[in-house]
Amino acid sequence: MSRLLLDTHTFLWWANDAPELSPAARNMISNTNNECFLSVASCWEMAIKSSLGKLVLTKSVDRFVHEQIIENCFMILNIELRHAAKVESLPFHHRDPFDRLLIGQAISEELTLVTADRMFSRYDVQVIW
Repeated sequence: MSRLLLDTHTFLWWANDAPELSPAARNMISNTNNECFLSVASCWEMAIKSSLGKLVLTKSVDRFVHEQIIENCFMILNIELRHAAKVESLPFHHRDPFDRLLIGQAISEELTLVTADRMFSRYDVQVIW
């Protein structure tokens, strides 16, 4: 069993059955023996992008995420102080604050990140793509 943290784009590609999702990522997410988590940081990122018109959904982010969580048996990963504090010690390979928080969460919770972002592999975290 693997414990997976989905990057924001991974979650969206999974939800939309997008061809951009790699076969390895698709197999890991669809394996019912694995636990899949979506960070509140990703929900926050989607809400910001939606408000700016950079992400178009057919429903509110809240409703979309809620439906996807139920449909896919995903779990929400709340942001804890230790997750945010972990960011302090991370090297600046990645500048995006949402991605840095995901890395902090993955390290703190011993989760494998599912992401197409190659910068994540520069950190001490397992990555699947």
